[in-house]
Amino acid sequence: MDELLDVLDLLGEFGLEGVMTWVLRIIGVLAILGGVSVWLFTDLSLIIPVILIVGGLLLVAIPGLLFEFIEIAG
Repeated sequence: MDELLDVLDLLGEFGLEGVMTWVLRIIGVLAILGGVSVWLFTDLSLIIPVILIVGGLLLVAIPGLLFEFIEIAG
């Protein structure tokens, strides 16, 4: 976990936290869309789409909060 915080702190020093936040949000939206499409168009169990949707929601919400936490802590 410390290594992840160090990498995010380094990105913040270079001013790339906005870019990284948007990249993670785009990946989150794609995961949500993938989860919904797997749920609607396949006969897989409900576990895989739920994991994709919840993971996508976390990727959409968490990056901004994580950079704010690093800015306050660092």
